[in-house]
Amino acid sequence: MSRVFAYARVSTVEQLTENQREQITAAGYKVDARRFVEEQVSGSVPASQRQGFQKLLDRMEDGDTLIVTKLDRIGRDSIDVQQTVNLFIERGIRLVVLQLGNLDLTSSAGALMVKMLAAVADFERDLIIERTQAGQARARAEGKHMGRPSKTSPEEQDEIRSLLAQGVSVSEVARRFSEPKGRTISRATVISIRDRT
Repeated sequence: MSRVFAYARVSTVEQLTENQREQITAAGYKVDARRFVEEQVSGSVPASQRQGFQKLLDRMEDGDTLIVTKLDRIGRDSIDVQQTVNLFIERGIRLVVLQLGNLDLTSSAGALMVKMLAAVADFERDLIIERTQAGQARARAEGKHMGRPSKTSPEEQDEIRSLLAQGVSVSEVARRFSEPKGRTISRATVISIRDRT
């Protein structure tokens, strides 16, 4: 006889799983309290590293059904969700997501939905990368410094180049610019300044 399980996840201690429990009940699922697993863990943690979720999987068998309210309860991103769905398919466990109209992700329609969501996620990720690169290019064109603040001022960089041109070793230059100011200028930093045009 197939059993019904439910999994509810929240990110912080302040949040409660009560809403998720109510949504599952309102959707017509009667879940035994022993089969309702609640977990407080960040959504950035992959499903495979969530203790409560793993304990739930250990208890489930072929023919069982797992109910979750939203897709993000079972994975941190589209790849994680796909891996979780594939695991459920392999084990013969149904995975129903209320947010998607009670769709069973292990069915043919569900598999199609997961692929579509993955494609949308990839598209969004590409857009974010594109916007970030455009913003960086604009900042560079405007002469803004990118990355971490430099440990040395433009005047110090000129002085470092001058010392190197006089034959002072990279190690010696790094030591001279580190000790008096109570900071650490590495050999790599000196070499980078030397090679920068």
